[in-house]
Formats: sequence, C-alpha cells, structure tokens
Amino acid sequence: MKKNFPLHAAGKDDARVRDKIRHEVNKYVRRERDKELPEGFTWWDFGCRVGADEAGAEPLALKEVGAAIDRVAAGGAASVFIEITATAGLRSRR
Repeated sequence: MKKNFPLHAAGKDDARVRDKIRHEVNKYVRRERDKELPEGFTWWDFGCRVGADEAGAEPLALKEVGAAIDRVAAGGAASVFIEITATAGLRSRR
C-alpha cells in the first residue's frame, strides 16, 4: 500500500480522521496476513514508511505507524504519506 491520506476533512474532527486512517492501515495489514504464504516461509513481515510526503517518509516498525500519524498531524501537515510493503519472512527458532 502506497497512499497519501488527507488529515483534514470538512465537517469531521481531525482525531476521527486520524482514527479512520489507522483503521484503513490495520484493515490492509489484516488482508495481507490472510494471504497464503509462499512455500518455505512462516510469516509476513511489513516494511513501513511514514511522513508528511514521500521524500520525507521515515522507515518504521509496523506498531509505530499509529504514533507516527499523530506526529505528522501535530507538525501541521495537510496530509500523511504511508507506504507498507508485505514480504514473506522466516521466524528464527529460540
């Protein structure tokens, strides 16, 4: 998923708009995790980038995306860029 989300919507509270963005990100992650893994792989790994625009997007862990959306909004940006790529990975045994 590579998308630019507006942080302001007419007639809606900005906090609800950010909640909707997080909901759409979580929905995408659930859909990707439900896909069948390629032979020999054990889990889906997600590479994420979040920023005010594509050029300034920083790589983050998946669990940090929600907080990053809030940081971008607090910085006064009009939109937030989110890129999430799913790759098959192998879990190491302990």
